[in-house]
Amino acid sequence: MKKITRRQALAGSAVALAGAAAASRGAFSQAHSGHQMPMRSGQGQMGGHGGHAGHAMPETPAVQVRESESEVYRTPRGNPWYARTVDPDESFPPGEPGQHYTPVVAPNCEAAPFNIVGDTKVFHLTASEFVHEFAPGLRAICWGYNGRTPGPVIEAVEGDNLRIYVTNKLQVPTTIHWHGIILPMGMDGVAGLTQRSIKPGETFRYEFKAVQHGTFMYHSHKDTMTQEGMGLVGMFVIHPRKPKRARPDRDFALMLHEWDIRPGTYRPNTIVSTGFNTLTINGKVFPGTAPLVAKLNDHVRIRIGNLSAMDHHPIHLHGYAFRETETDGGEIPESAWRPETTTLVAVGQTRNIEFIADNPGDWAMHCHMTHHVMNQMGHDISNMVGADPRALDEAVGRLIPNYMTMGTNGMIGMGQMASHMEMPENSIPMVGAPGGHEYIGMGGMFTVLKVREGISSYEDPGWYAPPKGTLVRPATQDELDEDGIVVT
Repeated sequence: MKKITRRQALAGSAVALAGAAAASRGAFSQAHSGHQMPMRSGQGQMGGHGGHAGHAMPETPAVQVRESESEVYRTPRGNPWYARTVDPDESFPPGEPGQHYTPVVAPNCEAAPFNIVGDTKVFHLTASEFVHEFAPGLRAICWGYNGRTPGPVIEAVEGDNLRIYVTNKLQVPTTIHWHGIILPMGMDGVAGLTQRSIKPGETFRYEFKAVQHGTFMYHSHKDTMTQEGMGLVGMFVIHPRKPKRARPDRDFALMLHEWDIRPGTYRPNTIVSTGFNTLTINGKVFPGTAPLVAKLNDHVRIRIGNLSAMDHHPIHLHGYAFRETETDGGEIPESAWRPETTTLVAVGQTRNIEFIADNPGDWAMHCHMTHHVMNQMGHDISNMVGADPRALDEAVGRLIPNYMTMGTNGMIGMGQMASHMEMPENSIPMVGAPGGHEYIGMGGMFTVLKVREGISSYEDPGWYAPPKGTLVRPATQDELDEDGIVVT
């Protein structure tokens, strides 16, 4: 066998990488112009990682539905912790926003539209491919529902009869699983186990009754590594029919997700299992995340769901202590509410937190995994902290004008350098955006809770102006001397 030198191997790798990047750019151009995307190798009818090229899977005989009138579905009642405020078999009119519940606010997202047909609330979700913007300067070819990722928030009320049509406009089969919701097995959406897949071009009808309340999610359950990784996820909220407590003034929903989008490419890499470089809240990275706005003394609920591929997220809120009041399994008894400032949301979980917005200001809310609050270019870089890069900058600058070594002053400088040097195609600075006082050195899974007194709407009120005497400032020498502080 002919030996391949290291130089030949590296050259071949470079050609392969360049070809992959070029293919990704070409695919992006076609998707952005409205043309159907060409099928990627290994993503034909089998789709993504669900099958192997050249090996047809054997046909499975279809399970026969029992037609006997005596064999009907009976609502599960065996577990007393199911979150219910009414008899699940009782009939109710379809729940209406404003009348039966306070509509959820999902920044950077929207509510799923519905029609009422007879006694049933009817939704329609369409799975498709489109170009999604994570923040200005960073876009990718993603999959989602109704042209969005995450998909629109489905809202229902306990006791509602639900009918959800799902149209597949992808080039691969798919399904939808209603994550955490108690329903008949045949509506659960697991490809192969509970149903056959929805083929491209088909529309399926899911139908079930909302027999519990809580914060849930929905996502593809066909080739989940690929399809969830491409963006087929969404939030599903079922409000209590007869709430035991007062409704919140502000009811937010946040979906956490993670992606791997390399600079210069336009399609998420769903093969990776570590090192995700694009960490999102409702499909956006900071500075693309819209703030959560509340009026002073509003009762605030924040529902947080995590459909990341691999990572748990400890979500920390500055300026407040809150209570964890619900999980995806139901209500937490009030005697067991935990006071926290950080709530850990594991993969596949939801958590509800509540508090009174009694502390005005602009409060950071973010994942406390430090690498989760950086954007794509903050990952896989050399450690240059403490190094003197001037000789390197001077040498490279002869070839690349305006070149600056990244990372010499930590992470913030990388974001600020974007205005001085050319960035790679389809990439954004590692962290940050201009703030009320200076550059904000955060990115990724970061947003801001803005609490204000005297505002008439929930539009972004801009940066907070703190009252006199409440803003940190440089210490004077007289103050240091008076308090016995010696700075050496």
